[in-house]
Amino acid sequence: MNIRYTTIASLLLATGLLAGGAQAALPKPTPAQQQAAADKKAKADAQAAKDKESLAASMDAVASRWRARAAEKGWKSHPPVAIAAAAAPAAAPAGQPAGQLTAAGAAAPVKSEKLGTAPPSADVKKVPTQPQPRNAKPTVDKGTPDVKNR
Repeated sequence: MNIRYTTIASLLLATGLLAGGAQAALPKPTPAQQQAAADKKAKADAQAAKDKESLAASMDAVASRWRARAAEKGWKSHPPVAIAAAAAPAAAPAGQPAGQLTAAGAAAPVKSEKLGTAPPSADVKKVPTQPQPRNAKPTVDKGTPDVKNR
């Protein structure tokens, strides 16, 4: 029996050592690797911008073709909506950076129905449901349907 336990213990120790070696940190990338990664990212960004422009152009072509066809068939169509360019990101991060509440978030008033700092929802009952006597009939009496195909 001792042989089994020592064998199992040695196998566990060897497995632990192999697993520890697999978790070793990777070496830092060389300047050449960093430059290659930056070039690859720049190419990917350029391709994404080109794909975005191509998609926008094809969507505009489809929309203009549909509008022309709608005018021929007498369908009602609305003029195209101009879409503003995306704004540059703000200097301050949104949300809760690093899990901390920002000053603007702390200054914002808390609105909660539960706390009573917000008006109740429109679907909230104004008064509680009134109890009915035990011998009262149901409000909807459907009855038993008459079957005529006997």
